[in-house]
Order: sequence, then C-alpha cells, then structure tokens
Amino acid sequence: MRIGILGGTFDPVHVGHLVGAVNARHLLHLDTVLLVVANEPWQKVEARPVTPASDRLALVEAAVAGHPGIEASSLEIDRGGVSYTADTVAELAGRHPGAELFLLVGADVVSGLDTWERVEQVRSGVTLVAMSRPGTAPVDERADVLRGWRVVSIEIPALEISSTDLRARAADGRPLDFLVPEPAIRVLRARRLYADTTMDSSSSGC
Repeated sequence: MRIGILGGTFDPVHVGHLVGAVNARHLLHLDTVLLVVANEPWQKVEARPVTPASDRLALVEAAVAGHPGIEASSLEIDRGGVSYTADTVAELAGRHPGAELFLLVGADVVSGLDTWERVEQVRSGVTLVAMSRPGTAPVDERADVLRGWRVVSIEIPALEISSTDLRARAADGRPLDFLVPEPAIRVLRARRLYADTTMDSSSSGC
C-alpha cells in the first residue's frame, strides 16, 4: 500500500491543498492521501490564535467527502497534545505494516526540515515528496538538508492561495467561492468560523 501524508493546520482548508493532494496521488500512484489535521501545530500556536482542531477537521471532512483516495485524518487530534510528524509517521507505520509512506511538503518547506522534532525518525520512515509549482526552481535533491532522505520531486499547478487572506475574507463577509470547496464553506458559515476575529496579516496558514 502506498500512502501519502499531507499534514497541515488547514485553517481553513482550501483548493490549493486539494489540488496538491490529487496531483500527488496521480503522479505517484498512491492508494490514498491523508490530509492529517494538526491538533496543536507547534510552529504556529505561539504565532497566532489557531481555530479549534474539531472545527478544522470538520472543514477538511466536508471538503474531501466524495473524493476517492483523498481522506481527512484525525490521527493527530485523537493523539492529543502538540503535533509532531515523527509521531504521525510512527503511528501510521504501526497501523499499516509494510506500507510505503510518502510525506508531501511544499518545496518551500524543505529548507527548514532540519528544525523538525526527531527529524531522523521522519527521514528513515518516509519518502519525501517535494511539491513545486511551474516557474519555480525544483528542489535540489543534493542539498545538504536532504542528505539521507529518499526524495521525489513533483510539479503541481500554481495556485497561490493564502489561508491568512481566507480567514480575513471570511471575517468580513467577502466571497470564498472557488477558493474553498463549497461543502467546507457551508460548514465554515454554519459554525461562524473566523467571524469577528482580528486578523494578523503578517502570518500565513497552511
């Protein structure tokens, strides 16, 4: 079994996340791609308020419903506490013995891999999939930060969508159509997420 792991805050989920997931699944012949919703994203909890995990999971579940091979995962929420990729990789390896795990990340994330918690455990357990967009330089698989990693580089469509902007749009009632999947918009509106919230335009979400 070939399992893709696309972790994130998903605050909120948007079409850029889904386009990355479906293209990676197609290009790498993955059986499934899990959108793993962070419980407490350690890189963001001190930077800005983060929407409750149960709400972010509900948005992802609505967004992927009816899309075969793309699944919402509550694994990190169920585990509780701060979310670390090393723990997620270990848990998935235990649940799916013999499966090949592919960790999907944006090419811009690669330079910071050596700051991750227990990165050596992640490196030994997955193939790293560096997703770049047309017109951007592909990841240099010989870079020092990637020494010891199994790396695959893929190109996905260029969709520059900011979660920070989406939260601001939701807060002041501007349209989210074609930026956030319609089922997720309905959940967002029903739960009044991001309403009457002061936005920090200097932070970005994913």
